[in-house]
Amino acid sequence: MTKLLIQALDMIEGGDWDAAHDIVAEDDSREAAWLHAHLHRVEGDGQNAEYWYRKADLDPFVGDVTEERYALRSALTEDPLP
Repeated sequence: MTKLLIQALDMIEGGDWDAAHDIVAEDDSREAAWLHAHLHRVEGDGQNAEYWYRKADLDPFVGDVTEERYALRSALTEDPLP
């Protein structure tokens, strides 16, 4: 599933929020939950983002969305969440 999550991240960066959301909605991993939180954060839906951060067992990301995307890409390509 990691490959699909990287594709979803690419879609977010390309502005295709809906396609990225479709991918993360089909994955129940912690990484997908984090990416799902990020999507709702980008959308401006903080309450929904907080729900998905809890599902990922993570505190809400403190930096801006660009920094979070970098952190997501690093986690997906280098070191999956424990």
